[in-house]
Amino acid sequence: MNDAPPPEEPFACARCGTTTDTLPLTWTCSVENGRRQYFCEECARANIRAIEGRLDSSWW
Repeated sequence: MNDAPPPEEPFACARCGTTTDTLPLTWTCSVENGRRQYFCEECARANIRAIEGRLDSSWW
């Protein structure tokens, strides 16, 4: 398990590209192929079933 802290800034949604300087609590983090990816609230809500099913974002 990787307990490394998230990168400082800016954070970008891996799906739509939305950026933010601080990581909101409503964003989702996923580790795919050993790489940490972040998804904004809108993208996470639109794909929640795939995320809960642990499908890689390339499937959704």
